[in-house]
Amino acid sequence: MSTTNRSNTNSLPFLLTGIPGLEDLHMWISIPFCFTYIMTLLGNSMVLLTVRLDKSLHEPMYYFISMLAVIDLIFSTAVVPKMLGVFWLDSREIGFETCFIQMFFIHTFTAVESGVLLAMSFDRYIAICNPLRYSTILTSSRTIQIGLLSLARGAGVMTPLMCLLTSLPYCKTRVIPHSYCEHMAVVELACADPSVSDLYSLIVATLLVGTDSVFITFSYGMILRSVMRLPSHEARLKALRTCGSHISIILLFYIGGLLSMYLQMFSFGLAPHVQVLVADFYLTVPPMLNPLIYGIKMKQIQEGIFKLLGQLARLSISQADKDRSDAERGRHRQKIIYPVLE
Repeated sequence: MSTTNRSNTNSLPFLLTGIPGLEDLHMWISIPFCFTYIMTLLGNSMVLLTVRLDKSLHEPMYYFISMLAVIDLIFSTAVVPKMLGVFWLDSREIGFETCFIQMFFIHTFTAVESGVLLAMSFDRYIAICNPLRYSTILTSSRTIQIGLLSLARGAGVMTPLMCLLTSLPYCKTRVIPHSYCEHMAVVELACADPSVSDLYSLIVATLLVGTDSVFITFSYGMILRSVMRLPSHEARLKALRTCGSHISIILLFYIGGLLSMYLQMFSFGLAPHVQVLVADFYLTVPPMLNPLIYGIKMKQIQEGIFKLLGQLARLSISQADKDRSDAERGRHRQKIIYPVLE
C-alpha cells in the first residue's frame, strides 16, 4: 500500500459497535455503567477531598491512595462517557487520533497504577518492618517523586507502542467490535503484519506486571513474616487490617486484568459480548470499588470522610440560617421604609 493511500485510510474515523450482538439492549446495559461512573466520581472525589482537607492524613500512605483515586478518575473518564454516547445516542464514530489517545490513556495509567501499587507495598513494608526509619525514608517529597516516576515509566513504555500502532495501515474495516478502543480489537483491523507491536506489547506487559507483582509479593511476604513475630495478638490484627485494603485492591487489579487480557487473547468458546462485557467491567468496576474498600477497611479514611460530611452539613445549615436571617432583615427594612403600605 502506498504512503498516500495509507495516510488517507488512517485519517478515516473508526466505528464502535458497543456490545456486539446486544445492540437492542444498549439502553438497559448503560444503566449499570452510568451508575458505576457516578459512584466512581463521587467516591474518588470524596477520598481526594478528605485527604486534602484533613491534615492528619497528610502522610505517604494517603498520598498514594490519592494517586490511585486520580488514576481511577482518569480511567473512567477516558472510557465511560464515550461508551454511554454509544449506548444512548448511537454516537459510534470515534476519530483515528482520538481512538489511539484513548488507548494510550488506558495502557499508560494501567502501568501507572501497577507502579503505585508497588509503591504502596513498599510503604507498608517500611511502616511495619522498619517503623523507626519510616518518616526519614518516605518523606512527602519522595512520595511525590515516586508518583511522578510511575507516571514517567508508564508514558515512556507506552509511547513507542502507540507509534508502532499508528504506523500500521487500517484498511480491512473501520468497525471495532467493542465499546472502546481496545488494543487487540483495533490491531485486528490492520492490513499489515502487527507482529512487531504484538511482541513489544507482550514484552512490556510481562516485564511491568511481572516485576511489579514479584516485588509486591516479596514485600507482603516480609510483612507477613514480621507481623507473625509480633508478641501482641491485637497488634498483629491491626497490622493485617492495615494491609488488608491494599491486598484487596492488588488482587482486584491484577486478577481482573489477567482475566480480561486472556479472554481477549483466547475466546474459550465464549460469545463476543461476554468478552466485551468483561473488559468493560474491568475498566469501570474497580475504580468504583477502590474508594469503598478504603472506607470500609481503613478507619482513618472512614473517620476523615465522616468529618468532612459533618463539616459540609454544618456549612449548609449555617448558610441556611444566614439566608433566613437576611430575609428577615429585608422584611424588617420594608416595614420601616414603607409603613403606610402596611
